[in-house]
Amino acid sequence: MSEHPADPQPNDPQPNEPRAHEPEPYERDVFDEIVDTETDRDPDLAVIEAGSRTLRAQAGPPDAQVPEPPADPQVAAALRAVETELASRWGETKLEPSVQRIAALMDVLGEPQRAYPSIHITGTNGKTSTARMVEALLAAFDLRTGRYTSPHVRSVTERISLDGSPVSAERFVSVYEDVKPYVEMVDAAEDYRLSFFEVLTGMAYAAFADAPVDVAVVEVGMGGTWDATNVIDASVAVVTPIDLDHTDRLGSTPGEIAAEKSGIVKQGATVVLAQQPVDAAQVLLKKAVEVDATVAREGMEFGIVSREVAVGGQLLTLRGLGGEYPEVFLPLYGAHQAHNAAVALAAVEAFFGVGADHARVLDIDTVRRAFASVSSPARLEVVRRSPTVVLDAAHNPAGARATAEAVTEAFGFSRLIGVVGTSAGKDVRGLLEAFEPVFAEIVVTRNSTERSMDPDELAAIAVEVFGEERVVVEPQLDEALEAAVTLAEEDAEYAGAGVLVTGSVFTAGEARLLLGKG
Repeated sequence: MSEHPADPQPNDPQPNEPRAHEPEPYERDVFDEIVDTETDRDPDLAVIEAGSRTLRAQAGPPDAQVPEPPADPQVAAALRAVETELASRWGETKLEPSVQRIAALMDVLGEPQRAYPSIHITGTNGKTSTARMVEALLAAFDLRTGRYTSPHVRSVTERISLDGSPVSAERFVSVYEDVKPYVEMVDAAEDYRLSFFEVLTGMAYAAFADAPVDVAVVEVGMGGTWDATNVIDASVAVVTPIDLDHTDRLGSTPGEIAAEKSGIVKQGATVVLAQQPVDAAQVLLKKAVEVDATVAREGMEFGIVSREVAVGGQLLTLRGLGGEYPEVFLPLYGAHQAHNAAVALAAVEAFFGVGADHARVLDIDTVRRAFASVSSPARLEVVRRSPTVVLDAAHNPAGARATAEAVTEAFGFSRLIGVVGTSAGKDVRGLLEAFEPVFAEIVVTRNSTERSMDPDELAAIAVEVFGEERVVVEPQLDEALEAAVTLAEEDAEYAGAGVLVTGSVFTAGEARLLLGKG
């Protein structure tokens, strides 16, 4: 394994730019500011959050979907205090498969989740992007939306959105304080305290009722049957593609995993199915029959008519439940996002009764406007240039395969350097094997979470997949980014080289901050 490269020297912008919209540059040196405001936290983490002083490429303006830290010190302190209290509970990887505690919390809160209709989304990959598309479509038709997704890229407040934007830090703290007494009541009555995810779910449902929203778009945390979100009776259940992930908890085959995820399909609902493995499809269709649900299948009742790569995304013609929607621009990359768009459109059509009560298309201009507004942070997101740096949250083999295909299709990279930091317990070998054909070299690293895989263990697997000469080890993420930038720029013959940061939502999120987005 090679040592990390020497510090890079500035290069002119590469002549062979990737085929993507690049963010406009802006100048703002925040290193010292961030370090100063993080003095009450681990100093190493403060430096990681501040970023590398030597990464030279221009950054774009922050994305509204990934909020800035609160400017008011008192609000920032209050948010940190809430995060600390939440972190004292069971984390998202420690589960006791039951909805008993969250049901008890809903009971004492007055069943806020029944104050609005819901669209419930499960699956292995594509849930968050699909949820964002559903939200954008509903909002374009003048409905007030609440969206609950996980995990977050930068701030925990991202998980609860109202009207298309994360709730403010002030509102997040206020909602927590409102539900806290009821959380403590349930804690005292149950064998186990409510978990981190259960409390957040209760907060989301309470915030949506308080807003109030016209419709909630809810992404499961894991599985479906016993997921904390599954105390809603959604009129539309969406199942994005199922593949192998969390096999220790959900099952070892797509069919077994589908059995857990089918738990969100409720009596008389409409279930919108993305393309599925055969055994998963069989399980899902059987569940739909059992509960008398109406089924809409991608490739049968709806789907993609055509797609072509366009500057900044792709141009689609979609076939919905009510007819065709031509010339829909989606500012996201990859065939997988086109499939997510088809699923999202069918879900919204089903919510409005299209295909069941009547056959008609939704207003095409409204649909086009909605899809054109979609963003999905850390999903093939371009955050830098010279060289171009792309972030993606792929964390399992299926997601990695989709990302590898999409980055090859959408960008004109002559040479691609990977920066990979994964979570322990994942199918790391499968993920690396998916990326091996597209990465010239790989820099293995870690993020700052406890779940992050040890870089040396990750490197040992990477050497077996890539060969020793193609693997660089950099335990600190900022140094890993610097090493990857150097490798991308090291030779003039590689003009147009790029960097892809991936392996975990947390790795992508921390890299996003380091690279100036937020």
